[in-house]
Amino acid sequence: MLWLYYALMKKGAFLLITINSFGCVVETIYIAMYIAYATKNSRESAIKLFVAMNVALFSFIIILTHFLVKGSIRVQVLGWICVAISVSVFAAPLNIVARVIRTKSVEFMPFNLSFFLTLSAVMWFAYGLFMKDLCVALPNVIGFVLGMLQMLLYAIYRNSEMVIEEKKIPEQMKGVVVLSTLGPSEVYPVGVDIEPDVKPKEDTTENEQTGEPDKNDVKCLEDSSECPV
Repeated sequence: MLWLYYALMKKGAFLLITINSFGCVVETIYIAMYIAYATKNSRESAIKLFVAMNVALFSFIIILTHFLVKGSIRVQVLGWICVAISVSVFAAPLNIVARVIRTKSVEFMPFNLSFFLTLSAVMWFAYGLFMKDLCVALPNVIGFVLGMLQMLLYAIYRNSEMVIEEKKIPEQMKGVVVLSTLGPSEVYPVGVDIEPDVKPKEDTTENEQTGEPDKNDVKCLEDSSECPV
């Protein structure tokens, strides 16, 4: 949006108008899809960021350059504002670069994206150089350097094994995590020694005195014709 506004303010920048008009349409579709499918917290954060940057900040820049800056200086001021925003855009992938170095994995840094960003930076640098427009050429020098850094890291870590970053577990969740790793219960046989019933001495004495047969002997005789002694 800023580059489109810059191209409209500066005469003879038809290519900047076409490419940034197309970019506004595509990026609007991206943002709309993200808001449609993101979680509630992510959706709220995206909407707040969109309102703050694309509405509030953009409106402030238009008011500042249109009413407070006059004449030919307006285009220069707006151009340097675009340079600052473009540098921040090119510096945004540094977070991914740091993650690649930390994890030694290029999973989150596709080579095709880095390659075409570098190629785009080279082409726009050449365009700004031929048009003698420093505001277009300067940020693309930084884009070229960062693009080459990304491709260099891809060449270094492309054959490295994927490393998964460990996430810190809150203290109150550790018990739940440990329980979730437990397997199903298993039953193991346990040998138990069963001691034979010992008849009280009084019962034996009483049987001997009365001459009555022992109860266990009677039961054995009832169950079988023979009872082992």
